[in-house]
Amino acid sequence: MVSGKFRKPPQAPPSFTATPESVISDTKKLLADSKKITDDIVAQIAEKDASFKNVLLPMAHDENLQTLSAHILGFYQSVSTDQNLRDASTEAEKLMDDFSIEAAMREDVFKLVDAALKRGEKLDPESQRLLEKEHKGYVRNGLNIPAGPQRDRFKEIKKRLSQLGIAFSKNLNEENGGLWFTAEELDGVPNDVISLLKKDGDKYWLTFKYPDLFPALKYAKNSETRKKIFIANENKSNQNVPLFREAILLRDEAARLLGYPNHAAFRIEDKMAKTPKTVDDFLGDLRGRLSQGGLDEIATLKQLKKADLESRGEKFDGNYYLWDHRFYDRVMEERDYQLDQQLISEYFPLQTSITGMLEIFETIFGLQFVEVVGEDRDSISPSGKGDDIVWHEEVQVFSVWDDESEGSGFIGYLYLDLFPRNGKYGHAANFNLQPGFIQENGTRRYPATALVCNFSKPTAKKPSLLKHDEVTTLFHELGHGIHDLVSRTTYSRFHGTNTVRDFVEAPSQMLENWCWTPSQLKSLSRHYSTLSPEYYAAWQEHAGAEVAKPEEHIPDDLIEKLIKTKNLNGALFNLRQLHFGIFDMTIHEPKDHASLEALNITETYNGLRKDISKIDGPEVLGEGNGWGNGQATFGHLMGGYDAGYYGYLSSQVYSTDMFYSVFKKDPMNPTEGRRYRHKVLEKGGSQDEMTTLIDFLGREPKTDAFYEELGLTK
Repeated sequence: MVSGKFRKPPQAPPSFTATPESVISDTKKLLADSKKITDDIVAQIAEKDASFKNVLLPMAHDENLQTLSAHILGFYQSVSTDQNLRDASTEAEKLMDDFSIEAAMREDVFKLVDAALKRGEKLDPESQRLLEKEHKGYVRNGLNIPAGPQRDRFKEIKKRLSQLGIAFSKNLNEENGGLWFTAEELDGVPNDVISLLKKDGDKYWLTFKYPDLFPALKYAKNSETRKKIFIANENKSNQNVPLFREAILLRDEAARLLGYPNHAAFRIEDKMAKTPKTVDDFLGDLRGRLSQGGLDEIATLKQLKKADLESRGEKFDGNYYLWDHRFYDRVMEERDYQLDQQLISEYFPLQTSITGMLEIFETIFGLQFVEVVGEDRDSISPSGKGDDIVWHEEVQVFSVWDDESEGSGFIGYLYLDLFPRNGKYGHAANFNLQPGFIQENGTRRYPATALVCNFSKPTAKKPSLLKHDEVTTLFHELGHGIHDLVSRTTYSRFHGTNTVRDFVEAPSQMLENWCWTPSQLKSLSRHYSTLSPEYYAAWQEHAGAEVAKPEEHIPDDLIEKLIKTKNLNGALFNLRQLHFGIFDMTIHEPKDHASLEALNITETYNGLRKDISKIDGPEVLGEGNGWGNGQATFGHLMGGYDAGYYGYLSSQVYSTDMFYSVFKKDPMNPTEGRRYRHKVLEKGGSQDEMTTLIDFLGREPKTDAFYEELGLTK
């Protein structure tokens, strides 16, 4: 169980004791050692003698060892409270990226890899995949471009793209803007949120961090307040605008140097979709199916807005704006479904929700999670100091084990970093700290993985409480973490979530369904007033003495109301995802480079949003399409999802198919859970992802369940 008895793991966790100086020196040593290994291979092996064993295998072992340090050296920039350490981590990532680009364009190494491939040895399937991927990697990094000015230009572009991505991410992580509002302007925003805001005189400082931003957009009654927040948030990182534009142009230039018609063709070639046409057809088909539904949902929401404004003596101008949507979507939940998200959140204190989630994973996957605290931390720390095994005092760490039915072996370490801090990564994500792999001596190296989130902090009177969408987000990211932990690949290259981008979200998206299952919602929940006498007294003070004591677990009628809202305004939700996906394809699929140079990216982003989502922005007020730079806040497109954002939707096809086919009847079936663990999660990227899917489903994947879930017929 989650509260299981401590056992000392066979492998110590990583230490987080770096200084700005050590980060740089460790990075340089890591890269120098790696270069020496490659140089020695080139010096000692002739092309005629090149084989997997004497060329690829030593490089793979080196890559395995590099990842044990490299991921953490780059991780500090996302979590450290020390600006100097974050800066050093950013610099380390630049050094590692530059080294990787140089290494991936070494013609002397490519010749050996090419010779090893042509040898045609009989290898195990994962080693064969490594050999083929490595060979293709050199080709995709320009080694089919003749040596000379064109190849030099390609290398220059690769290095500049790395710098742009790092700078873009740093700007987002360190964004600390906000707006001042009076209490009157924030009327409707819950007191729990207001009480945590910085105050100066009669004004409150509302930041663009999620715990401030989303409640303000959902609850602020004043439309002008919501408008100011929405537009300011879209413009919070405008220093990224030129970086984004430069990256788009450079990607296109690089793809054309390689002989591709555009960047999308280059990126999608080695994904499940294979061609941009497959992606464009999928997105276009979905857009056609959803558009009328979006218009119908807006018509209903407009009526709701009209009635709301008139009830307050305000005039309705006939428009439904981007800054209206979170507000009236919430109002509709409360009016038509009597659903109070604030009340629901009272049943999902963060820590009990985490415990409940881990217990679900224990049951279906055969795992055990043991939180490591106090003296136990000291006992497993390489230095003997428990503080060294976390990067911040708020971080929780668990040792993860197989249960008895799975052999009781050690699996790895799970870290939870749950609350906002200055300089910290601003969204919710899973970070691999150390992958698992088979070491040279044949023993297994165990993984370590971290969830980095930004939930509201507890107060003296309440623990941190999760809205249902936050419960779903946490479960999703934990799903990535479990994928990372239970993966059992030979090479770190294929470990865990290292799959193609249009599959990587599917395992976590499938697990989100547990957050919409009555029995699981019941087991996850516990009203915060039942956690301690102090919390009960605080709840009673707030609720009033006449209100009946809440049930310990979320009531059935509240679950029923919640589940009815699963696809409420679902067309608009998916049209928003389509906007992101189609914008991504539009900027990465120009007909020629000149047309991309002439493209106004900001106006394209906002124009597509209006065309696809159907919701009005400031452009209908005569402000044109240049009013906001949402693309400058779009970290996905600079962080690996370029020409790949469609993967969130295409993965949904696979995840819904898996859930409907295998788990819908009995989500807690441990036999199917273990089959899923061993056939899908364990495989990581070690085999073709379509092979993984077909092996699990027993057939080719279908879109039927996806369209059924959306209420659409194929």
